Amino acid sequence: MDMVRGLLLPGGASESGVVVAVGDEAGRLLWVEGDHRIRTLTGEMGFTEGANWSEAAVGTSAPGTALELGRSVQILGAEHFNRLVQPWSCTAAPVHDPETRRILGVIDVTGDATAITPQAQLLVDATARAIEGELLVSRLRARAEQSPVKAKRRRPDASRFTLRVLGRDRGLLEAASERSSTAVPISARHAEILLMLSTHRQGLSAERLAELVYADSEALVTLRAEMVRLRRMLQEHAPALVPESRPYRLPADVETDAQHLLSLLDRGAHRVALAAYRGDVLPDSTSPGVEEVRESVRAALREAMLSEASVEVLLNYIDTDLGAEDDEALRLCLSLLPARSPKRAGVVARLEALNDG
Repeated sequence: MDMVRGLLLPGGASESGVVVAVGDEAGRLLWVEGDHRIRTLTGEMGFTEGANWSEAAVGTSAPGTALELGRSVQILGAEHFNRLVQPWSCTAAPVHDPETRRILGVIDVTGDATAITPQAQLLVDATARAIEGELLVSRLRARAEQSPVKAKRRRPDASRFTLRVLGRDRGLLEAASERSSTAVPISARHAEILLMLSTHRQGLSAERLAELVYADSEALVTLRAEMVRLRRMLQEHAPALVPESRPYRLPADVETDAQHLLSLLDRGAHRVALAAYRGDVLPDSTSPGVEEVRESVRAALREAMLSEASVEVLLNYIDTDLGAEDDEALRLCLSLLPARSPKRAGVVARLEALNDG
């Protein structure tokens, strides 16, 4: 805590203009300190020690969303799900176990617009990394002082699984438990199958799964051979996730980064959702089921950008591969930008280049 105070609340913390909070991995606030006036105002909305600020409890907020995404985020005023929190802006970063990379907690800075500058994000990130370094040093020191004891090998009991498919030719399966956290690259085909099973949690018949993956409901021999290889891989890296048969079904829930992006859009966190968009779902896949998921994500993101996003978010959207050639989005940006905005010239040039092409 001395390190947090020294980096984020130097000098007169009571008149710092911000509130700094530290929470655990579940989003519970353990410590809140900072500007007296802001502490009083934020305390009235429940931003106090012991309160639960996870996404499940309060919706989009910097502490909860940082824990969900596993990286630092900035939430500007109206992007908060709860209207009582919308007068404030905040930056938060998760703290990871320096060895297992399991999330241990979160650091948050809350205040006015100055709390979400690029410099604020760099500082909060640096504080989280400094804490992780201090944890590792203290552990190494403790180990050096103890007699070596051979620890019993224990199989990780993964309780949460995430499949990352946005902007990836191959998938990445993350498994996290109370004791460990692992990330396993998986083949494109295995990613396609896991994406279909995670999307259809009630299960799929062999014929339907073959149709979604191979575009051929009669490709059962090929599917069964691939399922054998998938089960073998999961048995080694995530045994709690080995699929069941008749119908094919995952025994544990698997969240995907595509589903999380759609959830952010549903909550109105457009800027955070756009930051989470790393590209199309398995862009090289030609599986019908993957193409359907891919188009649904693209359509949902584009619709949210055109109908509800601010001009700042729209400008970020047209810088993505999805929005770069979106004539309607470019024209909407132009209509929303002030007449003397220096950004208008760039948008006009892109529109002219698009129309000439």
